[in-house]
This record gives sequence, C-alpha cells and structure tokens, in this order.
Amino acid sequence: MIVHLWNYLYRNIFRFWLKWILRQFTGKCELQRICDSSKKRAERTLEIEYSLESSKCKALQSSVYASKDEVEKCVAIIITEKKINIQKDTGFVSKLQLCLLQISGCKKLYLAVEDLRKQLYNSDNKEHEEQLMELWNWLMPHEKLKARITKQWCDIGFQGDDPKTDFRGMGMLGLTNLLYFSKHYPREARQILARSNNPKLGYSYAIVGINLTEMAYNLLKNGFLKTHFYNLVPGEPQLKDFHQFY
Repeated sequence: MIVHLWNYLYRNIFRFWLKWILRQFTGKCELQRICDSSKKRAERTLEIEYSLESSKCKALQSSVYASKDEVEKCVAIIITEKKINIQKDTGFVSKLQLCLLQISGCKKLYLAVEDLRKQLYNSDNKEHEEQLMELWNWLMPHEKLKARITKQWCDIGFQGDDPKTDFRGMGMLGLTNLLYFSKHYPREARQILARSNNPKLGYSYAIVGINLTEMAYNLLKNGFLKTHFYNLVPGEPQLKDFHQFY
C-alpha cells in the first residue's frame, strides 16, 4: 500500500517538480540530461523510454511506437515541444534517434514473434512441410525418412510419429527456432542431439527446444529482453536477433 502510494505521488507530483527544478539549474530537459550523461546503450535507452512513456504530452508518449520512417519527425516534434536548442546540444538528435529506433523496434519484434507463435503448423501448407523436412535433413543428414508420418521423428525428440502435434503451444515459432539453430549451428545441434540420446541422462531434443522457445517468448513478452537487445543491436532488432538469442 505504501509502495503504491509513493509510486503514485512520485510519478504524478514529485517527479514533475524535480524535473522542473533540474531544468532551471541545468537549462536542459530530462531527455537532454539522459543523453548528456555517461549512460550508454541499454541504460540510456531504458531511461529515455521511461521518460517518454511518463510524459503528459501525447506526442511524446506515442513516439515510442514510431516506425523507422517516422523517427525523424518524432524527434522534430520532441525538439519543438521541449524547446531544445540543437545548435547548443549537437549530439542530442542522433542519440535520441537511436533510442527511438531501439524502443519501437523491440515493440515491432514482439509483434512479429507473436504472429509466428499464433501461426499453427498446417500439414497442408507446403512451406511448413518443407521447413519440417529441412529440420530433419540438418539434424539427420545420413538418414532418410521412410515416410512423412513415422516413429523416426522420435529420434530427434518429438513425442510421436507426427511432429505437428508438438507445435501446438508455440506454433511455427517453435519450428522456426529449431530450424534456425540446426541450420546456423549444425555441428553444435548434432552434438546436443547425440547427447540427448544418453540412456541415463537423455532428454527429448525437439521438445526441450520448444520449451526453450516458450521461455524466450515469455522473456520478450514481459519486457525482460529489452536490455539484451538495447545493448546488442544498434537500431531496430530483427527476427533473426530473437532467433540468435534462442
């Protein structure tokens, strides 16, 4: 109760006056002070994001959703709203643009990942079937499938003779992650698959992979991956960056 009360008072009263006092002393708005500080990468972008989302100005709030083509316009609006002299603060524009690209990029990345997760595996979809066959070929290059529906799928960690039933929770995202890892890191993927067949310490390779997809998805959904991407990607994070995290 006390924590909630303090958060409310700080966000709605104390923070406003603190920002006002600091602007009188420094001659710079909060966004400028964040960009001027020694903070780098994720630390700076997270603070910029919080500042914009906490603003009472709708234009500043909406800037965190700006597309790549809208970033320059949003920065211009922020400069006007905050009465920033960019001739005196020459590094402000480039730093703020980078932060906005990262912030909006993470939001777009989540939507792209969510679309893949919601896309159910369809055995009548040629592209889905080709990706599944490609996964088998990367993991088992020296063994051919005897049929589309076969117990051989259990050899790479699926639960039954038709893998499509195992993709229900994570949809095509689960398959895409498994395929990305197997395709870009074939040696490591085959080593892990070989260890999964240990009679005492073994595990279901594909099922564990799908569970890891769920973990990565939840981290992205809950905002815990923002720090990772803000530190790693100098701009908009792409779907391949999520696969790389996986």
